[in-house]
Amino acid sequence: MAELSAEDRARIWRGLMRYWSNIREIIGSLSKDDLLAAVAATDTWIDANVASYNAAIPQPARAELTAEQKTLMFCCVALMRVDPGLANLLKRALGVEVG
Repeated sequence: MAELSAEDRARIWRGLMRYWSNIREIIGSLSKDDLLAAVAATDTWIDANVASYNAAIPQPARAELTAEQKTLMFCCVALMRVDPGLANLLKRALGVEVG
């Protein structure tokens, strides 16, 4: 998968800012530009490490899952690692029960 467009990176940036603002999460002295740069760096890192991630997935999943399915799986695992309470976010994102 290709890196995200500037518009999609900005969507993530805005979403994170709104999410953290809504839950009153403090992100220290990080500026909006710093956060946008972090989003871009994360996107670039994912693109640069896709081969390593793919190699880590055991067969037959590596061969049978599409790039989109592998990305979704990565995102779901990463979200649950942040906080199992984010299962509600997964439920909303996937539109299915995850409990």
